[in-house]
Amino acid sequence: MSDPTALTVQKAFAGVNVWIFDLDNTLYPPESALWPQVDQRITLFLGDMFGIDGLSARALQKYYYQKYGTTLKGLMEQYGMKPDEFLSFAHDIDVSALAPDPALGAAIEALPGRKLILTNGSEAHARNVAGKLGIIDKFEAVFDIVAADFIPKPEEATYVKFLDQYQIDPSRAAMFEDLAKNLVVPYQLGMRTVLILPKAFDTYREASEQMDIDAPYIHFKTKDLAAFLRDLV
Repeated sequence: MSDPTALTVQKAFAGVNVWIFDLDNTLYPPESALWPQVDQRITLFLGDMFGIDGLSARALQKYYYQKYGTTLKGLMEQYGMKPDEFLSFAHDIDVSALAPDPALGAAIEALPGRKLILTNGSEAHARNVAGKLGIIDKFEAVFDIVAADFIPKPEEATYVKFLDQYQIDPSRAAMFEDLAKNLVVPYQLGMRTVLILPKAFDTYREASEQMDIDAPYIHFKTKDLAAFLRDLV
């Protein structure tokens, strides 16, 4: 499945008219160092909230992530926390070092049909990042964690709500994601799936989430999203 030829890719994606993209570490490369900022701010939020040191806050953050899918969902489930303050704090990051990506924008624009962002982050974060990349105008909409009723991917309910809201036939859709686990449900629903792999190991992410794995629910893999998309048309 690695390094597919353009002909193979075009054949596999024939009939696709809806293109769905995750945001973090998908539309921008992990080397951009945006996610580590979000990750660090979540740790800070927990430290301030509970009055604990950084190591304890980090451990708690990972516990919530593993159990609930996001730290935010853990805080909401266990403490009834309102999400607005958390989302604003976590996504208050510096994107000044992120360069516009006209090649990616052109590749997305050339795809036939609709393009949407499906993220576990906030819409404001997606628009901030995609705006800095110069690609936000290529997308019809952003479906964020608020729209998902704070139920994060990979929960099936989130994908179903997204598909229903935008009246998408999953058999004619493709999903691009950096987390393999988030491609299981799209595959089961009938979508084409593409795993975005990092070019280098990122210490801020779980090692298991960066592995180059082969699985039935991963149709294709790439380390260069723009180049992959160019092969589709």
